[in-house]
Amino acid sequence: MKNIALILASGTGSRFGQDIPKQFYKISGKTILQLSIEAFDNNKFIDEIIIVSNPDFMDLSEKIVNAISSKKISKIISGGKTRQESSYLGVSAINDTNINVLIHDAVRPFVSDKIITDCILALDKYKAVNTAIFSSDTIIKVDENNIIKAVPDRNTIRRCQTPQGFDINIIKKAHEYAIKDNYTAATDDCTLVLKYNLADIFVIEGSEKNIKITYPQDISK
Repeated sequence: MKNIALILASGTGSRFGQDIPKQFYKISGKTILQLSIEAFDNNKFIDEIIIVSNPDFMDLSEKIVNAISSKKISKIISGGKTRQESSYLGVSAINDTNINVLIHDAVRPFVSDKIITDCILALDKYKAVNTAIFSSDTIIKVDENNIIKAVPDRNTIRRCQTPQGFDINIIKKAHEYAIKDNYTAATDDCTLVLKYNLADIFVIEGSEKNIKITYPQDISK
């Protein structure tokens, strides 16, 4: 089955505190976006790559793509105002029905080849796959007054990462249901699949190194 990587690079990076979105910030001479693209470009199972760009930085995204000279990148499209909208626009740009799609946040530039491969291989059995790691910290649940109401069992808690993999028909249906319900609160795509009970979501092991760049200090970790 064909595997398409959908790289979401449409965020504004407001918490990063720089004059450009964080996906265009450079680490050792390469932009964060370029590092993420190269991770998928170098994976032998990835057949095609689609970039969802911040619409105000399309020229910069195209410049980065041209510098990579990857034969796998098929298109660059404009993203939306939220991650959920950008993901919807990305999956809507895929016309094939017999494919897997891996949705990845561009600001996770250190994703390993193993994680990408494990996600793809898990899609041989499951229609939806999440990447996650155990939490080394105790997790608490609080109410609106910051009073602790519950301490979930840490063994049942995971911290979600990307990529997240799907049968294209499943994730398209999840987004269509969300639009119909006017549901806009999803911060990742597995949330939508779970909300509408469209498939079992299998979890593969992520990595502490697969961090999401959010603040400038994340670069120095």
